[in-house]
Amino acid sequence: MNSYLLLATAIICEVFGSSMLKVSNGFKKILPSIGVVLGMGSAFYCLSLALSTIPLGTAYAIWSGVGTALTALIGVIIYKENFNLKKLLGLILIIGGVVIMKLSGGSH
Repeated sequence: MNSYLLLATAIICEVFGSSMLKVSNGFKKILPSIGVVLGMGSAFYCLSLALSTIPLGTAYAIWSGVGTALTALIGVIIYKENFNLKKLLGLILIIGGVVIMKLSGGSH
């Protein structure tokens, strides 16, 4: 399987797991808690497979940056969290950092 497809899968799983944290109520609700464990476990498994060909710094920058941005957007869209200029600027900086890491020659 393509390493970047594995990385994308890791990101989706991590975002799912993080989103389930919100509704798990401190791991008091069983189904969302299972979602956290499955999502995070799958995320780390896929990330570890992606690291077989993607350099650690590049993979982690993409994984954490895109995951953070998507999780923040889910917070705004699904959980109706505030979205303001500071949050927008933060997301732009995260995405910019990921692009710079990718362009810095961090891939094979």
